[in-house]
Amino acid sequence: MAVITLPYKYLERLTKTDRKTILEKVPLIGSDVERMEEDHADVEFFPDRPDLFSPEGVARAMRGFLGIETGLPVYPVKPSGITFTIDPMLAAIRPVLGAAVIRGVTFDDESIQSIMSLQESLHWAVGRGRSKVAIGIHDLDTVEPPFHYIASPRSRRFVPLDCTEEMTMDEILLKHAKGQEYANLVKDFDRFPLIVDSGDHVLSFPPIINSERTKVTMKTKNIILDTTGTERKAVLAAVNIICTAMAEGGARIESVTINGVQTPTLAPAERTVSVKECNKLLGIHLSAAEMAAHLERMRFGARAEGPDAVNVLVPCYRADIMHDWDTFEDVAIAYGYERISDLPPETFTVGKPHPVQELGRVAREIFCGLGFLEVMPFTLTSEATLFGKMRRSENTGVLHVMHPITVDNTVVRTELVPLLMEFLSMNRHRELPQRLFTIGDVVECCATYQKAGGISMHPGADFSEAYAFMDAMLRELSIDYCVRESSDEAFIEGRRGDVFTGGKKVGVFGEIHPAVLNAFELEHPVAAFELDLRAVPGYPAL
Repeated sequence: MAVITLPYKYLERLTKTDRKTILEKVPLIGSDVERMEEDHADVEFFPDRPDLFSPEGVARAMRGFLGIETGLPVYPVKPSGITFTIDPMLAAIRPVLGAAVIRGVTFDDESIQSIMSLQESLHWAVGRGRSKVAIGIHDLDTVEPPFHYIASPRSRRFVPLDCTEEMTMDEILLKHAKGQEYANLVKDFDRFPLIVDSGDHVLSFPPIINSERTKVTMKTKNIILDTTGTERKAVLAAVNIICTAMAEGGARIESVTINGVQTPTLAPAERTVSVKECNKLLGIHLSAAEMAAHLERMRFGARAEGPDAVNVLVPCYRADIMHDWDTFEDVAIAYGYERISDLPPETFTVGKPHPVQELGRVAREIFCGLGFLEVMPFTLTSEATLFGKMRRSENTGVLHVMHPITVDNTVVRTELVPLLMEFLSMNRHRELPQRLFTIGDVVECCATYQKAGGISMHPGADFSEAYAFMDAMLRELSIDYCVRESSDEAFIEGRRGDVFTGGKKVGVFGEIHPAVLNAFELEHPVAAFELDLRAVPGYPAL
């Protein structure tokens, strides 16, 4: 979730209404007001609406929702005459480039902070931690077009942002904070992506760092925007969102030519949606004209085309609109969820606990009796947490998310202990000992089943403690078992064991390896164990 700072004065100027009205109504478009300070409010928005990650985007949406200014926003785009070329050698490195010229910028403390915050929020929500999209914002008046996006030798030198001395690109990865943070995105390539001007002056080393030469300041009047990445749709979405946000602040947008193609156009996408399907999905009764009016409040262009069709123009900044149902959701927001009446189910049933839940209840009682506290980690995690930090090879049966919304949610968990280690990492400032457990679904080879995991962290945590807790769990669950030496790299050699029953491995326990502790930034020993609950006699088949 993105938390956006909304300065009151700037927001009131853009929205054309008072802060009280804005803060009362902004939750109705899909947000949560986190806190209200004397001069600003912090508001949380869902990752699927990156166009709302700036005061300018929020103001645009609120003007429509409040009826101040409805319908499709129009953003004129004139050719700038500026060109970019793309080096063919970038095809296997970082092949996609988007760009625009933004003129007539007037920065103050609030607007410059807004654009920088929007840049970082888009790196997270659209760019997947800069792996898919990285954004560079530069002072156009410090460089000379045309521009070239090249595959540069790693020995190329320039002064990175917020530095005073030149560094090679390899040195930037080793010494600069941003280089250290994002080095994994480029370090394995023989050449690095680089954007230079006609005088061979560096603008950007994407996705790592901009040049100090093109630093944007309060005096900046004209901007050259570059976005690079691996997916064209995401790159262009970032361009559209930034350009339209700055246009809302009064800037003028101009297109550039990239390998002969003009970008951006900021033109809307067109689709025709069914009124009948919308009414059926939402459980309401709207005419085509009423549906079009609601969509215009949400800043779409919309007009009725007969009793069952509405022609919709989708703004270029709405990267989340992928299906007709996405427009129906906006209809529901404009109509008001509080106006949609709830209905009792047509059939009556009597519920009872599922056998799997009953087993989970028994396991929870055992853990609580052993002095553990339950936590509930997310089902989605990342390869880095699940395998990399745990010194384990990737499970061949891991289920990957096709379109993850963040780099932290790319796979469905196959193990529980790594997620418990994350909990320890987030709570390492708490008092010791910490004993945590979780019980829940894992997915392996598209099969869902349940596991139980526990960890104990304190200065005396060791193999014996892990063995004792695992033994207690197995005995209380009536599992006949034997223990064999384990080869699991997450644990210290000689202080780890695998649990077998019926000739099949069903669990692992031991003392966590120091390298794993370092990866999770933990300073104390950790004893851990994990059990496949299918080993419990009479485990219910789903």
